[in-house]
Amino acid sequence: MSNKTTKWYASWFNTPYYHLLYKDRDDSEAKRFMDTLTQHLSIQPEESILDLACGKGRHSRYLNDLGYTVAGVDLSENSILSAKAYENDRLYFDVHDMTVPYGKQFNFVFNLFTSFGYFENEIDNINTIKSIKENLKPNGIGIIDFFNAEQVIANLVKEEVKQVEHITFKIKRFVENGFIIKQINFTDNGEEFSFQERVKAITLDDFKKYLEISGFTLLEMFGDYNLSKFNTKSSPRLILIFQ
Repeated sequence: MSNKTTKWYASWFNTPYYHLLYKDRDDSEAKRFMDTLTQHLSIQPEESILDLACGKGRHSRYLNDLGYTVAGVDLSENSILSAKAYENDRLYFDVHDMTVPYGKQFNFVFNLFTSFGYFENEIDNINTIKSIKENLKPNGIGIIDFFNAEQVIANLVKEEVKQVEHITFKIKRFVENGFIIKQINFTDNGEEFSFQERVKAITLDDFKKYLEISGFTLLEMFGDYNLSKFNTKSSPRLILIFQ
């Protein structure tokens, strides 16, 4: 069983099972989003990007392919070890806790694909936004790509079975104490495993408070990867651009 004393994201994201479950994620969608976002922001070749909570670095690597200097940081040692195979003179990866400042400053900080809201304590959400502030150069811009909590809750698939290679993942989803929870159970080589993903159902109003507390101004918000207008009821994403 998973270690309940460890923060869930530190243990689950560090397992090979996490990457197996999500191995079919659509890289083409991620690339299109990066194309659209970098063009919208008019990012120049000499400017730098911090990819905060980068996982194995799929966004970082593509941003680097587009010509940018990119640092990818993540709490998962295994993910960063995998990402380091792709390092070059304008791309590097590091193990880092995003609730504290990284110690370097960038023109842009990206936090993508719902890599936020994992924390049990509200102060850690605020500390992460404050750290983004510290990680930005003067007049730098931050981007958070989160799910639209209201739309996700309204369309929650409560039970699902997903077969990936030799593993049968049994997944349950529910809302509890302000968190959207995904319970994941499976067996491998006769051993039973149980993990949870817990993401706080953070609303636009919540984010506005975090940004205000941290000294940011919300510049724009969008509801999908095509940068369409945000609609509370129907938009799948909540994409915030702030300075």
